[in-house]
Amino acid sequence: MTDEQDQLLPIANVGRIMKQTLPPSAKISKEAKETMQECASEFISFVTGEASDKCHKENRKTVNGDDICWALSSLGFDNYAEAITRYLHKYRELEREKLANQHKDEGCNGSSGKKSQNPNALEKGNSSLTNKT
Repeated sequence: MTDEQDQLLPIANVGRIMKQTLPPSAKISKEAKETMQECASEFISFVTGEASDKCHKENRKTVNGDDICWALSSLGFDNYAEAITRYLHKYRELEREKLANQHKDEGCNGSSGKKSQNPNALEKGNSSLTNKT
């Protein structure tokens, strides 16, 4: 596999996502999947690069969800930024609820041996990417 292919999203995943929006009888050519694979991968790299630059300027090594939302907005993709921001808030809320339920269950049933996570860590985004630059 070449370095360029390492940077692309898996084509099976791209095809699966494309099929979800088409009628069940629709067929997707290999060329269409490859084109979408390249476009989606380039878009993700473009947005992530912008977020990474922001983190670098702020002397941070980790790109988080808020940075991605900021990058989308600063690149003019405001509709995407708004939708992803709403998703990110819902995700964090569900994660906090899961943690609260875990702690409640551990309190009733004793310790489960699992390492507990700080629920406040989700406030600024616990799902993040480490910046390797």
